[in-house]
Amino acid sequence: MHELAITESVLAAVTERLPDVTITNVRLEIGAMSGVVADSVRFCFDLVTEGTNLEGASLEILQVPARARCHACGAEFEPEWPVALCPCGSAEVAVLSGADLRIISVQVA
Repeated sequence: MHELAITESVLAAVTERLPDVTITNVRLEIGAMSGVVADSVRFCFDLVTEGTNLEGASLEILQVPARARCHACGAEFEPEWPVALCPCGSAEVAVLSGADLRIISVQVA
């Protein structure tokens, strides 16, 4: 389960920047093509924050749909996971959004 390591990385990033304050809320953006399972991150969050300045903080996750553009026909579309194929059948696509995992905001007490 790589979501545990990802959640630990989120914790590390937040505590590195805000080591001496109580965190009450963390907002994440998880793209549909990021390969990260939002429910698994939610499950891991309480485990990894125990005993830290994030213990008891709420976690909000914004799930972002994927968008891609076909190099062959120019169409923009929402690709299916895990392979981004254009409806025209071409695999020559550029993912425009939905492949990222980002910390959007952190709220302090």
